Amino acid sequence: MNDTPTTDAQRRHDPSVRGFASDNYAGVHPEILAAFALANDGHQVAYGEDDYTAHLQEVFRRHFGERAEAFPVFNGTGANVVSLQALLPRWGAVIAAESAHINVDECGAPEKIAGIKLLTVPTPDGKLTPELIDRQAWGWGDEHRAQPLAVSITQSTELGTCYTAEEIRAICDHAHERGMLVHVDGSRLANAAATLGLPLRAFTTDAGVDILSFGGTKNGLLLGEAVVVLNPDAVRNILFLRKMSMQLASKMRFISVQFEALLSGDLWLRNAGHANAMAKRLEAAVRDIEGVEVVRPVQANAVFALLPREVSERLQKRYRFYFWNEHTGEVRWMAAFDTTEADIDAFASAIAEEMGKR
Repeated sequence: MNDTPTTDAQRRHDPSVRGFASDNYAGVHPEILAAFALANDGHQVAYGEDDYTAHLQEVFRRHFGERAEAFPVFNGTGANVVSLQALLPRWGAVIAAESAHINVDECGAPEKIAGIKLLTVPTPDGKLTPELIDRQAWGWGDEHRAQPLAVSITQSTELGTCYTAEEIRAICDHAHERGMLVHVDGSRLANAAATLGLPLRAFTTDAGVDILSFGGTKNGLLLGEAVVVLNPDAVRNILFLRKMSMQLASKMRFISVQFEALLSGDLWLRNAGHANAMAKRLEAAVRDIEGVEVVRPVQANAVFALLPREVSERLQKRYRFYFWNEHTGEVRWMAAFDTTEADIDAFASAIAEEMGKR
């Protein structure tokens, strides 16, 4: 019998091709790939009763405090849906920025799957404030209105901005005074930490956040996010909600070991800091190109710009990126943990070249 493994798998893509559409386009960090091998041999109990998931609790507590509990899930939408269900009854509503991912990029999952009403507020920079929250924070006791019982903020925001620790503390204090809980969508929480120069708990646990969705996929993982409970007194039935929401991994050790590799050392911060630095490099490179306008502060790993639509459409044939606003022509360019200086310089040169063809 021939025991030599065989496979028909072949490389189907050109690894030299780079994109700026999403940090999800990046592959898996080599240190994360190596962690898979550590967890792969032998058998481990399924559904999270494995040694890696047990140890993961200690890893997350180092970053978020002794009361923190981590619940690995498959993806960011799942993390948000589970988190919000854990905070709210069926008649509950969550206040969020109009641009929030839970509102515009999750196909209605918080409302359809979780049965939770979203009460949104327009914001100029993607950030809520106590004053903006109060536009929707009313009607408690009115049986005709979904009850505003939670606030959800995104860090860093969908518009590439970051809340300061003081801003998050003000939101949490304001929400708690009104009987509301606070969720953070932290798919790019590491990027915010790199920008702020603060430990993760400084603008989450210590600021009064009750629960958060912690992102891994955009920061070098193959797959996997985590629901992190910071205030166990605020949540209910999260184990059942994770399963009911189809977010319970049978071979959970492979999600957990990735987070251990990411968070046990400084890999999470190195990856995020590098992505941020590449976005800054791109901003600097395009600011002097006539006809290109960077329209939002570059505080994490996103650059938002305005340029002629026909130029953007030609560029998209060379590099993948998305229109952020179809009406205005605003585009979004994302840097990732594996974006190189050469990638940025080549992209900036392509922008200048296409602008020169007008």
